[in-house]
Amino acid sequence: MRNIYKSLFFIFVFISNTVYADTLDKVLQRGYLRCGVTDSGPGFSNINDKGERVGFEIDHCKTIAAAVFGELNLEYVLVTPQTAFTLLQTGGVDIFPAGATLSFLRDTQMGLDFAGVYFYDGQGFMVRKDRHVSKVRDLEEATICITQGTTLEQNLADYFGSFGIKYDLVTFSDVEKAIHAYQEDRCDAMTMQRAALAARSAGMRNREEHMILAEMISKEPQGALVRQDDPKWRDIAFWAFNARLAAEELGINQANVIKLKQSSSNAEVQRLLGIYGEFGSTLGLSNDWAYHIIRLVGNYEDIWRRNLSVVGLERGPNALWRDGGVMIALPFR
Repeated sequence: MRNIYKSLFFIFVFISNTVYADTLDKVLQRGYLRCGVTDSGPGFSNINDKGERVGFEIDHCKTIAAAVFGELNLEYVLVTPQTAFTLLQTGGVDIFPAGATLSFLRDTQMGLDFAGVYFYDGQGFMVRKDRHVSKVRDLEEATICITQGTTLEQNLADYFGSFGIKYDLVTFSDVEKAIHAYQEDRCDAMTMQRAALAARSAGMRNREEHMILAEMISKEPQGALVRQDDPKWRDIAFWAFNARLAAEELGINQANVIKLKQSSSNAEVQRLLGIYGEFGSTLGLSNDWAYHIIRLVGNYEDIWRRNLSVVGLERGPNALWRDGGVMIALPFR
């Protein structure tokens, strides 16, 4: 009997490790990418005046679709912080590129892999100017609005606990409810990632009466998540995002990529755009996969300017290394 259970265990492990092992094949057979997105607001993910879903997060979905298909064949699956990881784990979506924070436990205990870091942020706070709060430690005995299912609560506990600061939490299932409660004066402060807080607050009524504190209490390196059982799919996501940084470093953008593919004599540009080499076939893609990303979506700067510059966000640490940031493209060679 023990041997039977042992055999069944190994069969289960084998099946569970192979169910989603060929994500690229499944996506190609389906004919479109199924991408998990959140309703995270202006600049990141929202519906524009034309009824289209747009934003920094959405362009991550388009990046993968462009790499795989050479066109934007994709479906958006709206998820929440509470459902995103489960849907990815069970195959409900092919990728979740909506800015999850890369942490030790998420990377080692959830059966998921991060495909690099494409955005650096930190947890911040919004407060009313008339409360005369100038730093985080002024929030002693404050009531703080926060969303559930993220790393925010743990960050608060760690930071406030280290200084012995007492506080009360009011938790909500989504960001809109939390912001609404903050505007209704149900809490003294609102906390979330600082960049998202800036973007979300842009449309608040009486925005000038509020301020975002300069301090951040955490590091929030964010990236796309894929299932851990498919290293080829992880490589596709990782190098697709890296291609946008490489393009910016090499001076390739959405406006000039067609011309440069025809005329550039730079060897790395030629490899990136698929003029020679087998960089696409190594991933199971066409050799001009990165060219399609830049043509259809743009380089990192194109994507930032289109989505985040318009809501007032500066590059900061997300600038290229040569411009004082931490973003550096891995070489295509």
